[in-house]
Amino acid sequence: MPDFLKLVSPENAHIQYLPLVKPIERIERISVFEANGRVSAENILSEVALPNFRKSTVDGYAVRAKDVAGASASLPAYLHCVGEIHMGEEATLQLNTEECVIIHTGGMLPDSADAVVMVEYSAKMADEIVELQRSVAVGENVIQVGEDIHAGEVILPANKRIKSVDMGALLAMGVTEIDVFEKPQVAILTSGDEVMPPETKTLQPGQVRNINSIMMARVVEEFGCEAKLYPILPDNDEIFEENVKEAIENFDIVVISAGSSASDKDMTARVINRLGEPGVVLHGLNIRPGKPTIFAMVDGKPVLGLPGNPVSAWVIHQVMVVPILERLCGQENFHFWGRMLALLEINIPSISGRQDWVPAKLILQEDGSYLARPIFGKSNLIFTLSRADGLICVSATATGLAAGEKVEVYLIR
Repeated sequence: MPDFLKLVSPENAHIQYLPLVKPIERIERISVFEANGRVSAENILSEVALPNFRKSTVDGYAVRAKDVAGASASLPAYLHCVGEIHMGEEATLQLNTEECVIIHTGGMLPDSADAVVMVEYSAKMADEIVELQRSVAVGENVIQVGEDIHAGEVILPANKRIKSVDMGALLAMGVTEIDVFEKPQVAILTSGDEVMPPETKTLQPGQVRNINSIMMARVVEEFGCEAKLYPILPDNDEIFEENVKEAIENFDIVVISAGSSASDKDMTARVINRLGEPGVVLHGLNIRPGKPTIFAMVDGKPVLGLPGNPVSAWVIHQVMVVPILERLCGQENFHFWGRMLALLEINIPSISGRQDWVPAKLILQEDGSYLARPIFGKSNLIFTLSRADGLICVSATATGLAAGEKVEVYLIR
C-alpha cells in the first residue's frame, strides 16, 4: 500500500484549490419566472425609482402634520374629512387647513399631505368631522419616492444566486428577462465491483447498493448545476480511465465516488495523473469523515475524488465540493448553510489537529431551546445521517466538545 499523501486542512485545501477553478463564461437569457437558484451574469439597474409615488404604510387619515401638532387622547384635533383615496387611483385631492382624507395601506398620498394618522387613533364625529387623538411628524407612516430603490441603482448585482425575493424585486421593476450563467454540467462517476444499482432486490455477500451518486446528484442540482450519472464502473483501470477521460472532455467538472483511498485497488489518483496536467493537486484532508479526498485539475477541468463511504462522501460534498460548484456557477457569496444554536447533550471526543463533523439530532425543549444529541457511527453507516437533523463541526484546534456547551448545528436540508 503506497504512502498516503500529506494531509491538509479543509481551509488550506480551499485556499490552494479554489483559485484554480475558473467560473464558466457561457451566458443565456431566461425568463425571471425561471430564475430561482440561477446566478446573475450582469448588473441590472433600475430605470425608475420605487415607489414612484408617496404611499401610506397604514390605514388611516392623510393629514398635514402641523394640523395635528400636539394632538392626544385628552386633547384631540378635529379635522374635516374631504373624501377618500381609493387604491390604485391617483390622489388628486388637495388638503387645506384642518382637512384630512381617508387613505388605505399602499394608497397614494396627496401632494398637500405629509403624514398619516393611524385609524386606531381616530373617531368619526358628525358632519364629516374626524377626531384625531395623536400627533404625527412630517413623513410619519409614509414611504417616500425612491425609498425602496433609486433610479439608476443596482437592483440585482452580477454573480448573485437569485432567490425568490430577488425575482420579486425584478418583477416589481417590470424586468421579466435576465442574463444568467449557464448551469455547470457535472459528471458523477461511481466505481467498484461490489457496488450494485439501488434497484437490486437481493444483495450477495460483500455487495452494497449505489447511494452516493444519487445523493451527490441531488446536492449538485440544489446548487444550480445539472448532474449526469454514469453507469457503475468496474474495478478495471482501462474502463475506468476511458470513462473519466470522456467525462472530462464533455463536462465542466467530474466527481468520482470511491477509489480515492491509498490501497493498490483504489485507482482514481493514478488514472487522473495519466489524463492531463497538473493532475492531482491535493490528496488527503485532515478531516473526519472524508480523509482520502482528491482534488485534481486536468486541462483546466476540476476533477474530484470522494470517499466511497456514504457519510464521508456526503459530508465532503457539502463542506468541500459545494463551494467549488458555486465558484463554477460564477457565484461570489459562497455556501450559505443554514445553522442554529443548540446545547450539546453529551461530550464529543476528538483529536486535536483534525476537523470532525458529527451528525446530531435536534430535540426541542420545553423552554423553546434545542438540545443537540450526537449520533456516533462509522462513515459507512448511512442511517447516522438519515436520523440526524444536522452536523456539528469540531474545530481542528479543539480536543472535543463538552456537554452543556452551546454549539452550532449545520442543518441538513
